[in-house]
Amino acid sequence: MPTRNDHIAEKPETWQRRAVMAVLARAPADEIARGLGEVPLDIEFTDLRPPETGLVMLRGRIGGDGAAFNVGEATVTRAAVQLRSGEKGFAYVLGRDARKAQLAALCDALWQTKANRGAIEESVLAPLKRAQEEMRARKAAETAATRVDFFTLVRGEDER
Repeated sequence: MPTRNDHIAEKPETWQRRAVMAVLARAPADEIARGLGEVPLDIEFTDLRPPETGLVMLRGRIGGDGAAFNVGEATVTRAAVQLRSGEKGFAYVLGRDARKAQLAALCDALWQTKANRGAIEESVLAPLKRAQEEMRARKAAETAATRVDFFTLVRGEDER
């Protein structure tokens, strides 16, 4: 089924940027700030859009292909920053954490600069990815420990 944006050819970098923003969206603000503190860069930026909180409507479908319907609303905070070199970073995060939205937007802007990308990936993104993978593995292990296998025995009168 075609979507509205099928005519737009996305660059591979767009997918990488989405992956970066997904990692930042799942990370706590303190961990993002800690990683940025280790980046050996002069980070000077201005707010294009200071962090602000609002609501977005969540839409859903039954079975993935049914008619879309409104599920409810979620609180979202957004921010936009611009580096002195001109790169612009944007972020939307669930909840009311203005600091996290601003830090994620800053990471987005820094990641877009090829000269800064390595430092951001090494100091900010790699530790966040590791922590998220460890959390995912820990939860999977906890879930596996409670797994129950059901099986059915065939009774003699059921055989034919």
